[in-house]
Amino acid sequence: MGKVIEKVRLTSLFEPEKSVEVEAVIDTGATMVVLPRDIVEELGLRKMREVKVRYANNKVETKPIYGVVNIELKGRSANLDVLVEERGSQPLIGQVLLELLDLIVEPKTRRVIPNPASPEMPMMEILTATACNSEYAVRFAHPNPYGFRIPAERTLSEIAGDE
Repeated sequence: MGKVIEKVRLTSLFEPEKSVEVEAVIDTGATMVVLPRDIVEELGLRKMREVKVRYANNKVETKPIYGVVNIELKGRSANLDVLVEERGSQPLIGQVLLELLDLIVEPKTRRVIPNPASPEMPMMEILTATACNSEYAVRFAHPNPYGFRIPAERTLSEIAGDE
């Protein structure tokens, strides 16, 4: 498909007067939003925590998470924490933001567009059971939903009576 790059507006939630527009790589294989340290400092974001990150080459590092930033893309916006990389690195938009904003990458044009199924505003999918008597929701929520007494494990010979 090639590289997809879009203009993104970043605004500090704690200091709304601090705002920048950047060109970010849209990476549907990535999870989070990643910003270089210089942009994070310019926005005055605050360190929230640290996480372990696994890169495509399987290298694992501990990286800081900063927040909170309002991210606007294609007229839609969301507030998120961001993973911080080295100064001057390429800003990157991952799948979490695309899902929140209900945006998709159009492969032919290599552009980010609103989901055609919900062009006027983001559609959120909530995948939970809605019926109170849904056996599937109960069955997967608890290994023994009906409280039946489950006998202790027995060998085949015990079951057959060859004890």
